[in-house]
Amino acid sequence: MKVIIVEDEVLAQQELSWLIKTHSQMEIVGTFEDGLDVLKFLQHNKVDAIFLDINIPSLDGVLLAQNISQFAHKPFIVFITAWKEHAVEAFELEAFDYILKPYQESRIITMLQKLEAAAQQQQPQAAAPASRESATINLIKDERIIVTDINDIYYAEAHEKMTFVYTRKEAYVMPMNITEFCSRLPEAHFFRCHRSYCVNLSKIREIEPWFNNTYILRLRDLDFQVPVSRSKVKEFRQLMRL
Repeated sequence: MKVIIVEDEVLAQQELSWLIKTHSQMEIVGTFEDGLDVLKFLQHNKVDAIFLDINIPSLDGVLLAQNISQFAHKPFIVFITAWKEHAVEAFELEAFDYILKPYQESRIITMLQKLEAAAQQQQPQAAAPASRESATINLIKDERIIVTDINDIYYAEAHEKMTFVYTRKEAYVMPMNITEFCSRLPEAHFFRCHRSYCVNLSKIREIEPWFNNTYILRLRDLDFQVPVSRSKVKEFRQLMRL
């Protein structure tokens, strides 16, 4: 797995290089201090991941990532920064992770393990570039980006312009409405059962008839009931073969 580091602080660059070499099998093929130099390098070289500082000369990390997102070959991007304020921008760019300085070795190790695993999953399916998006989704927790297996999501709930997303043990707050969030989920596994709810069909444990010919859905492992609205009942019955 070939990676580059984009960091204009020499000590931070050296520390991250050491952590990557010590705790992974990744090959560091370049280190850069300037955003324009990175663009020139990527015109002739392919890498699997970029460790990208946000505050760098010429072209800051966010703008650089926006340019890279237009490439046919899109490397994983891990933002490295001392500022929490850019977490939402990083999420919108579908960054793999968002690491805050000063580095915590345990946090770096976890990220490197996930990154190598994600790269391995991507290799056998190189002919299907959408496979990565369909297998995982980026969720936000405490200003960190958490790469989450889509099947770990139980349901999503609308809260005005935000969407709350629930796994078995965690809750995440996404900076988008539920319609936009649901569009990122595979239709074969998730169903918009109500204007305020989207449910993972594989997590339904019990379908209970409710008033006005609607349903209440009880989910595995969670003490929560998800409603099916009247306008969605017919489609839901067809999906569940009721």
